Amino acid sequence: MTTTSGTTEGGASGLGQGVQGITEADIANYLANTPGFFERHAELLSAVQLSSPHGRRAVSLQERQMEMLRERIKGLEQKIMEMIRHSQDNVAIAERLHRFTRSILLTAEPALLPQRMVESLRHEFLIPQAAIRLWGLDEAHAGAPYAQPASDDVKSFAASLSVPYCGVNAGFEAAGWLADPAAVMSLAMIPLRHGDATVGLLVLGSPDPTRYAADMGTEFLMRIGDVAAAALSRLRAAA
Repeated sequence: MTTTSGTTEGGASGLGQGVQGITEADIANYLANTPGFFERHAELLSAVQLSSPHGRRAVSLQERQMEMLRERIKGLEQKIMEMIRHSQDNVAIAERLHRFTRSILLTAEPALLPQRMVESLRHEFLIPQAAIRLWGLDEAHAGAPYAQPASDDVKSFAASLSVPYCGVNAGFEAAGWLADPAAVMSLAMIPLRHGDATVGLLVLGSPDPTRYAADMGTEFLMRIGDVAAAALSRLRAAA
């Protein structure tokens, strides 16, 4: 038997060739291409009995369709709730980023910016440990904590990052800048750039190994890096 979209509503005779050789796909195609079938045989909607996924009882085709519809609606509701939750989380993060940016703008003395950034990030985003290192600064800043030497390996690593690094603390040298590196299980390392040059690295550490995961989104971390680097250009200009 051949069933195509050309089957007419009166094409019930298409099944008259006998059931031998007819597959479930043939029947499904026939019903899909013959919308008038259940109009002519409306009694089948209540007569056909299907097993319910919610127990061993049998239900009519109509009841089964309603169950499937309810399950689909429930799935859509869960997706909507998840979207709302993510939206609320993003709004909260955006508000924290706004306060972080505001604290930088209110810092009049450029030399105070690195420490103010670290303090603001820790406060706004509840980050246990944070540190920042800058290089290529004037000798006038040589004694500042943020201007302590960084190895060529660290500088090369920072320059190689197209997006912030998020993941486990695998003994990175930059983790040693934190107050208690032994307690850090996961890290976020954000490169700071001035034009095309990488001029520093911002390091965030947490004792929670899942706080900074390799598959997490980095959009907000990138914005933090952009804001920090732009603000720190004042310090470089003063050098």
